[in-house]
Amino acid sequence: MSSPITLEQKQRAYSELSTIKADFAGRGWFPATSGNLSIRVGEIVDQKFTFAVTASGKDKSQSTPEDFLLVNELSLPTEATNLKPSAETKIHSEIYRLTGCGAIFHIHTVYNNLLSELCWEQGSIPIEGVELIKAFNIWEEDASIEIPILPNYADIAKIASGIEAALIPRIPGIVLRKHGIYAWGADAFEAKRHLEAFEYLFEYSYKLNLIQRASTRRR
Repeated sequence: MSSPITLEQKQRAYSELSTIKADFAGRGWFPATSGNLSIRVGEIVDQKFTFAVTASGKDKSQSTPEDFLLVNELSLPTEATNLKPSAETKIHSEIYRLTGCGAIFHIHTVYNNLLSELCWEQGSIPIEGVELIKAFNIWEEDASIEIPILPNYADIAKIASGIEAALIPRIPGIVLRKHGIYAWGADAFEAKRHLEAFEYLFEYSYKLNLIQRASTRRR
């Protein structure tokens, strides 16, 4: 069994999530209460673990004493609470189980949605030769990556069941079609870095696509 979570660990996770939530809300990354954030608290022992996650239905541009709760690997609250975990908590749980990561951040933006549709038929978003690929600790010259796209089912358990087959070990993220990205890292700092890099690469890729299309039409 995993060790009990201390009050200090809980408060530290909540404080870190609160800071990140405010940062991302300021960038407009949580439209209409969308998105969710989580940080694992304590170690994974015998596939048992606990993580702090955003509560469902909250305005993430506001800060309240009821923004987060603790859940276990089954996405069930570990303490008595009237809060509900984010509807997509099962996706977080599956990513923790499969990767052993320490934090997962999920946001909806126009660029990640547009590219998930434009690249849907090929099943991934290709990025080639852009410097910020190095944010994923990929150091090859002119590196190429493929960011996986999964179907966006109404049944969250069905989405979670498809994650294992879609994971690419060196790519710390997956995109749901016309929904948003899940990015993760060993801790909150790394997960934030990865998410920022993904969003930069999405915007770059979409705008490059527009430029290339316009150039083709002028010929």
